[in-house]
Amino acid sequence: MYNDALNSVLAFASVLAVFVMALVQLVKNSVKLPRNIVPVVGLAIGLLVGAVAYPFTDMNLILRLWAGGLAGLSATGLFELAFNKRDGTKIDDK
Repeated sequence: MYNDALNSVLAFASVLAVFVMALVQLVKNSVKLPRNIVPVVGLAIGLLVGAVAYPFTDMNLILRLWAGGLAGLSATGLFELAFNKRDGTKIDDK
């Protein structure tokens, strides 16, 4: 099955994830945030970046918001996966 809109959203989310990850890290380093609120901040930044990215794509607003939301949530997970190594399988209270 081929869905052109879905492919466009996922491709655009892949591009946006890099910029959203950088902005989330900027916010995390600038403002003291609780760790459990960082994904919500990532989602909000992703939605904002997706909404203002209209000059770079011909997708409508809803698709850009989906791409931004996916980029925001994946950017938080990508950073945690790449840079926050944990030993074992147990989550520590840090």
